[in-house]
Amino acid sequence: MTSPIVRFAPSPTGRIHIGNARVALFNYLFSATHHGRFILRFDDTDLARSTEEFARGVEVDLAWLGIVPHETFRQSQRVALYETAAVKLREAGRLYPCYETPEELEKRRKMQQARGLPPVYDRAALKLSDADRSRLEASGRRPHWRFKLEHGVVEWNDLIRGPARIDCAALSDPVLIREDGSFLYTLPSVTDDIDMKVTHVIRGEDHVTNTAVQLQLFAALAPQAARPAFAHHNLLIGASGEGLSKRTGSLSIASLRDEGYEAMAVAALATLTGSSDNVHAVRSLEDLGASFDLAHVSRNPARFDPEDLSTLTHRTLALFEFEDVRERLAALDVVGHKAEPLWRAARGNLWTFDDILKWWRVIEGEIEPAHEDPAFLKEAAQLLPQEPWDESTWSAWTSDLKTGTGRKGKALFHPLRLALTGETSGPELAALLPLIGRAKALARLVG
Repeated sequence: MTSPIVRFAPSPTGRIHIGNARVALFNYLFSATHHGRFILRFDDTDLARSTEEFARGVEVDLAWLGIVPHETFRQSQRVALYETAAVKLREAGRLYPCYETPEELEKRRKMQQARGLPPVYDRAALKLSDADRSRLEASGRRPHWRFKLEHGVVEWNDLIRGPARIDCAALSDPVLIREDGSFLYTLPSVTDDIDMKVTHVIRGEDHVTNTAVQLQLFAALAPQAARPAFAHHNLLIGASGEGLSKRTGSLSIASLRDEGYEAMAVAALATLTGSSDNVHAVRSLEDLGASFDLAHVSRNPARFDPEDLSTLTHRTLALFEFEDVRERLAALDVVGHKAEPLWRAARGNLWTFDDILKWWRVIEGEIEPAHEDPAFLKEAAQLLPQEPWDESTWSAWTSDLKTGTGRKGKALFHPLRLALTGETSGPELAALLPLIGRAKALARLVG
């Protein structure tokens, strides 16, 4: 395979959700594993709904997931290219003006359905004379423009679904240009794919029918150019079977980040759900890409349960080395010579990254120790070794305590953990005790 060129083309009309991120991740991982290029292309030709704020939000969300585009484009800045494409289609007789209002089209669809006919546009506009069009425009009507499909079957080999075919006779000629002259998604998308030499279009299976239309547009606009390969993956649905929507904020990347889930946990669950690969924790997108394969994607809907993110975040944090999180720890003021050993000790006990602050307070701050057995804790204080301490200190100390008191198991360890950390569970005390230090430990035992 030559180096692929892929694109992720969100509309900046809201924050992206986990389903959008799935598309971005599939494209990014495919390009990365085949040493290709990933283009971020904002479909912002709908100026009424697209905002710069949402565009920046998309870039922030992608960066959080570890996705860095090679190039970024805004379709609103490329309108001249689409105008040229529209002229070419008009001159070829493939783009024609239509004057029906939405109400008239809806009435016509209902009449067709009542007669048992498919609600396909009947191309009535092609029967209008020049005089008819002049009269309609004089009355204030402005045309929208439809692409005239060639009736016949369009076929392609889908990289996920296998052989695919769509009978275009069953489709309405799609509207490419609105009454106000603005472009809908289809024409800019194909024009840009041609101009940017996109080699693979990887997207959700809800675009399968669009592919037949777009392949006809490719043929009309660039008959000599190579067509991209298409791959349509299964869609993520919510835990209860509901669809996902940007407009409702359903499972938005921003909300998942705010809830404390790890980016790599979100990426792994979004990518591996609905595939033959087991969902597992990863340290990086490189690790995730090592097992990514379009051939592993199922054709059944992929159920995304955010409840799974909690456990996966826990497992992800346990994989991170100190260098993976050094800057994030510094942002929480977890710095100094104790930061690295604390991370190694505590990472397996974290459910969100900010949980590290609890254990930072245990070793560097003040806590409310729990004195479950004061008499035993007094004996423990008397046997507390002198410094210097290392990870063998805990074993030596508790061995002396066992000999001196006859205690063992929970009766020995539980009161010590409560007094030293204020918690009933947590990281191994063999690792924490040297970080707490003798002065703090003694004060907590006899406090």
